[in-house]
Amino acid sequence: MKPQVRILFYSILFFLYLTLTQYILSLGSILKTDPYITLGCGFAVLNLIYAFFGLKWKPVLNIICAIGIAALSIFLALKFTNLHLFIDYDPYQVKTAIFANALFSIIFWEIVYQIKIRKK
Repeated sequence: MKPQVRILFYSILFFLYLTLTQYILSLGSILKTDPYITLGCGFAVLNLIYAFFGLKWKPVLNIICAIGIAALSIFLALKFTNLHLFIDYDPYQVKTAIFANALFSIIFWEIVYQIKIRKK
């Protein structure tokens, strides 16, 4: 996949993370589930969509990578917000967590992509 196409896919994925987070959280409040589980499942679905439409690898590899990246990204985003780096700009650390989650997800997708193309 060309770098321009990957950048376009990552930009779309970043935009979807930022815009759909509120909707995923509202869905979780309607279903009365834990917000972290709801976000994890919602982001795993976004990653699955990206994996199947963007990468077009084997289905098992797509599913494992999508779920793993979603879980790891949420975990690291929560750890990143515990650092309180942007407390003056984001007192509740919500925006920081959303941005960190999106960036970690994109970084991990690029790492997985680079590993995959080097193994060929």
